[in-house]
Amino acid sequence: MSVPLTPAGEAAIADLAQRYRVGDPAVRTLLDAVVRGGGAMAQFSHPELGGNGQWMRGGMTMVGDMFNPGLQSTVSGICSELASMLASGTALVVPREPTSTGAGFGGFSGLGGQWWPAELGRPSSSGGQNDSAYAYFPGPHRLAIRQGEIITQYDTGDHMITGVQQQQGSRGSLEFSSQFGTFTVDSLPLVRHPGPTPSTPQPASSSPANQAPPPATSPATAPPPVAEPVPARPAGAATTASEIGAAIETLAGLRDKGFLSDEEFSAKKAELLARL
Repeated sequence: MSVPLTPAGEAAIADLAQRYRVGDPAVRTLLDAVVRGGGAMAQFSHPELGGNGQWMRGGMTMVGDMFNPGLQSTVSGICSELASMLASGTALVVPREPTSTGAGFGGFSGLGGQWWPAELGRPSSSGGQNDSAYAYFPGPHRLAIRQGEIITQYDTGDHMITGVQQQQGSRGSLEFSSQFGTFTVDSLPLVRHPGPTPSTPQPASSSPANQAPPPATSPATAPPPVAEPVPARPAGAATTASEIGAAIETLAGLRDKGFLSDEEFSAKKAELLARL
């Protein structure tokens, strides 16, 4: 049974039928097939389209009349345009209401109730099994995965997901299929991983109440003696015997590695020893 069309879907079918010179029912058949295939593939059957046929995004197009390249080009063009509209987020069909949140792929049932972020819209498919749940959004190229109370989003890029299965093992992670083959969510770029946001340490208050009062000053009786200026020691200069010994060992290591010549090492050593 065909899914009801939105006004945009009706207009798209009329436009494609006129440009490709086929009937509206043939285009509608292809739309239903592309929607079922998640925008990546379509399996259809219609007399005007040569009977049974198959289309895959970026791949092969097969029609019943295999010696009719014009029909093959027509099917490929219509399916490609419909898939592009769906991928751009254009609503061509009326969403199903109200209990199912989308058709799950084989082996996964659709889950009632929305658990994914509202800004992603309505998924083209969603489901769950054991402790894992997924929702696929071809328009914004997003895949939402729920593990317990944690929801993680991934960027699906050019993938058009057509199937899902659960991997064997204790992790229970999901494995998806697209026109590029089988892959896991670990291979997709992470978009968002909700969790507590680390708090930024607040600087200590600089209000006068938290500042120590200035030291009390006694009446001036005589100007303080002026201290003799002390030459500033170069930053990092060694002065104690232990520091000078460590510096000489470091220079010896540099000499052994060829970074210093024997003459340079001797000069620096003499300079350091002169500080004792």
